[in-house]
Amino acid sequence: MSYPQSPGQNSRTIAVHGKCVFALVFCALTCSWAQKNQPLRADFASPVRHPALLSKAEGLTLVAAARDRHLRRGAGTDCSHLVHSIYEHAGFSYPYADSSDLYRGSASFVRVKHPQPGDLVVWRGHVGIIVDPERHTFFSALSHGPGSDRYDARYWKRRGPARFFRYIEAEPSSAVLQPE
Repeated sequence: MSYPQSPGQNSRTIAVHGKCVFALVFCALTCSWAQKNQPLRADFASPVRHPALLSKAEGLTLVAAARDRHLRRGAGTDCSHLVHSIYEHAGFSYPYADSSDLYRGSASFVRVKHPQPGDLVVWRGHVGIIVDPERHTFFSALSHGPGSDRYDARYWKRRGPARFFRYIEAEPSSAVLQPE
């Protein structure tokens, strides 16, 4: 047997039921959202592989190639052709790009903050190969021919900020590299 409810009791019952339904919906949505936004489980057994970058030893090979007069012969007189030719002769091939294209970025190079021997130093309109980052020296086609200069010299600073790029090996090794 049911008892008739007064109008006040009926609205209280509806309010309680409404709050319960709201709480259940809120909990269900929260649980659903939490499951979707769980951080992905990292699989530490298989580390993320980064492209293999030019090692310091390989960079020194590039510096040696830059200083070899026989390799520079016929390399071209402008900076980007000279640098491209030196990389080719040292065994580090990439599609030719002029200094402006290199400055914007190339798929063959990754931008780095701290250069090492063999890296590119690039301004808008000029490119060279880092010889000694501690002494801030690079090798390139200069006004008097191929030679070395300091990239922190006033002349180069007036060209704007230099960018440094490291060569990405075409066939990455299995080494795991730490980002710089």
